Amino acid sequence: MDANMRARREKQPLEYPSAGSAFKRTPGHYTAQLIDSCGLRGTRVGGAQVSEKHAGFIVNTGGATAADVLALMDLVKKTVLDRTGVAIEPEIIYVPAAE
Repeated sequence: MDANMRARREKQPLEYPSAGSAFKRTPGHYTAQLIDSCGLRGTRVGGAQVSEKHAGFIVNTGGATAADVLALMDLVKKTVLDRTGVAIEPEIIYVPAAE
């Protein structure tokens, strides 16, 4: 258990709040590597940022709104598709509040 937690701390951005992995594993690809290969590590929209530690995570660096996270996810999806031809899918499911 200690080894698992140590590996998690080394590889995942646990120092910031996040919803975990933002995108599903893409068959035949490592999604985080696709995102990183497009130069998106560290990209921000408002308080939402593609993690510097693991490009598959979107973290809240302070004050991120749902709109920030969704806009950043859209930017990442579009950029990865445009540059690599690979369509990535969100892992996070957004459910808007009832009005």
